[in-house]
Amino acid sequence: MAIQKLFSVLFLHLVLVFLLVELTNAGGLQLGFYRRTCPDAEIIVHETLHRYISRDPTLAAPLLRMYFHDCFIRGCDGSVLLSSTEKNQAEKDAIPNKTLRGFNVIDAVKSALEKNCPGVVSCSDVLALVARDAVLMIGGPHWDVPTGRRDGRVSIANEALFNLPSPFANITVLKQQFAATGLSVKDLAVLSGGHTIGIGHCTIISNRLYNFTGKGDTDPSLDPRYAAQLKKKCKPGNSNTVVEMDPGSFKTFDEDYYNIVAKRRGLFRSDAALLDDAETRDYVKFQSRTQGSTFAQDFAESMVKMGYIGVLTGEQGEIRKRCAVVN
Repeated sequence: MAIQKLFSVLFLHLVLVFLLVELTNAGGLQLGFYRRTCPDAEIIVHETLHRYISRDPTLAAPLLRMYFHDCFIRGCDGSVLLSSTEKNQAEKDAIPNKTLRGFNVIDAVKSALEKNCPGVVSCSDVLALVARDAVLMIGGPHWDVPTGRRDGRVSIANEALFNLPSPFANITVLKQQFAATGLSVKDLAVLSGGHTIGIGHCTIISNRLYNFTGKGDTDPSLDPRYAAQLKKKCKPGNSNTVVEMDPGSFKTFDEDYYNIVAKRRGLFRSDAALLDDAETRDYVKFQSRTQGSTFAQDFAESMVKMGYIGVLTGEQGEIRKRCAVVN
């Protein structure tokens, strides 16, 4: 069994290396981008982040979500980190991002990097590395992160409001939104597995429970027994209570999400939507049936692929001194 696991790890590493070589040739990013300018960059990120995750493992989910939300708007350029100004409402203040947390962690990592290598490591690369390490620290897979991203100077709340994949979205909309960023239907099924960690607010599922079609009904795609459990926690009008997206293991990165979705117990409408398309449904059922036999490898590959969306490199953008404000 140990030998088989070793071969699996080696195979995953080889697959990711080939994928990274192919993407690096195409996207302007590269492994070890800071090898000469800030050789300890990834160590600094890892050690700083570990101080936070070791005290509060629940931070991993919002940090992963923050990276996802960044990449889907203007690409992976750190625009989600910018604060609003008197003249502009930034992505951070868009309704879908109001529940993001962990900005203080990103600031702490950036501050540690600035002490060692001022003006060298971008905030967008910090986000990419933090997302990877956060997943790793709670039992998820490791992947090599190509770096060299530069930071964008524009952040607009309405772009996040209208373009981020919504927990209320159906499968048609989700597929369109992923395709618009260059991600595949498989990537949609794989990256949805990030919901194996984290929580959801009762307000997000209130309609599913109490007024799905406007007639005081419950979403028929939701397992009735699970709906009854959720109603005990989420009373009508409850805006403060949260529920686990992966009950029982919401602090651990594992394949259990697919077991839950297969049983029609996905928390959000967007989770349930994975059963409404042949390709995503097959992926859910395969991972559920095989105890997530390829999930770790698939997630690593899709995260690398997502990290190339709309990146700024070379002389584009800037390297922010502080992640919340343009230079």
